[in-house]
Amino acid sequence: MTDFLPTGIQLTYLVAASLFILGLKKLGSPATARAGNVWAAVGMLLAIVATLLDRHVLNYQMILIAIVIGSIIGVVAAYKVAMTEMPQMVGLLNGLGGSASALVAVGEFWRLLSTGEPMPLDSNISMLLDVLIGGVTFTGSFIAFAKLQGIMSGSPITFPLQQPFNALLLIGYVVGSGFLIFDPGNLPVFLGIVVISLILGVMFVIPIGGGDMPVVISLLNSFSGLAAAAAGFVVMNNMLIIAGALVGASGLILTEIMCKAMNRSLANVLFSAFGTGGGAVAAGAAGATDQTVHSIDAEEGAMMLGYARSVVIVPGYGMAVAQAQHAVRELADQLDRLGVEVKYAIHPVAGRMPGHMNVLLAEANVPYPQLYDMDDINPQFDQTDVALVIGANDVVNPAARHDSASPIYGMPILDVDHAKHTIVIKRGMSTGFAGVENELFYNQKTMMLFGSAKDMVAKLVSEVKQL
Repeated sequence: MTDFLPTGIQLTYLVAASLFILGLKKLGSPATARAGNVWAAVGMLLAIVATLLDRHVLNYQMILIAIVIGSIIGVVAAYKVAMTEMPQMVGLLNGLGGSASALVAVGEFWRLLSTGEPMPLDSNISMLLDVLIGGVTFTGSFIAFAKLQGIMSGSPITFPLQQPFNALLLIGYVVGSGFLIFDPGNLPVFLGIVVISLILGVMFVIPIGGGDMPVVISLLNSFSGLAAAAAGFVVMNNMLIIAGALVGASGLILTEIMCKAMNRSLANVLFSAFGTGGGAVAAGAAGATDQTVHSIDAEEGAMMLGYARSVVIVPGYGMAVAQAQHAVRELADQLDRLGVEVKYAIHPVAGRMPGHMNVLLAEANVPYPQLYDMDDINPQFDQTDVALVIGANDVVNPAARHDSASPIYGMPILDVDHAKHTIVIKRGMSTGFAGVENELFYNQKTMMLFGSAKDMVAKLVSEVKQL
């Protein structure tokens, strides 16, 4: 039995890793995402059980207490956190993952220091990488949470010589790490690089605007995976290495997708302090404000929607803030009753985390076949009678296609201006994250319906019911 146990653990790890890969594959589509989540969760359960059977585990009582406490917190959070606050939740989970990995490295360093055991070079390097990535992920994720939650400003926070200061911090970490390679038992230096890693996480995220949070969250998610993989090398656990590598790789791929959707490089997102946070008009928008805006009321909007043959709904962050997803689903149901074909157009960076709109619409039980990504829906706008834009701004701005002076020039957008008519629900004429006026609002085919997304959609539902 003792001979079989290590082999059985490794085989279980192999099964768990396979379930992780299959789960990630299924998470790529809204229709199979729930099943993918279950598959991955089963894989994680197998990995935890196998690890607990490992004879290197010394204190089952403390581990079980931690599992019970963590499970209770997780269940309560899952039920209490609103879907509109899911980006904040993801940010916190990324931070906790990074901190857990960093604590593994700190704990292993402390163990080797207290026992007087020699510190192998490979373990030492793994610990140094784990502390760096885990520390940056921990504090960076909590800053992202604070920006999303409104605890601190969502606008970029910068100061003179910020990048040279960051470079000095990184150089300090490298120098400290080099010192520890030659003198592994130096506790003050080790504690110093831990502090530097935490400061780097703060400095990494504060210059990034709230509108770039989808990229930041996916990148921090990748960092949490890389930190876990580094922790796996520290404790020599194959499952942790595999799981961390999968999370790290998938996070990097998602980050690349997000950057491509904004036509910006990752370096531009991280270091350009892009965006005004809305409200301010950036250079290149001059001349837009003297154009005419066509405003309608809910009754006129309901008639346009109710007598259309096809309607494409474009949800944006304004819908999320107003928590209007259930009202939107009710409107779609009423339009379906009248024989109107309804589809939803999802831009990759709409919202405050990857897949934010998909999550909100799934909560409202919107049928998966009605959800279309940008590449699939754009060719269909030419045949669409009405495009209903709810709280979206930069992702539907036609200036991205032709205005080379615009900050969003070249960014792939949803071609709602190609529809026969467009209705935009918005509180006012304030700009989006990029700080530029939206040409769509002044288009001859665009009708503005001013007000809260939830209130306006509810009025549309009421009016459509009377048709």
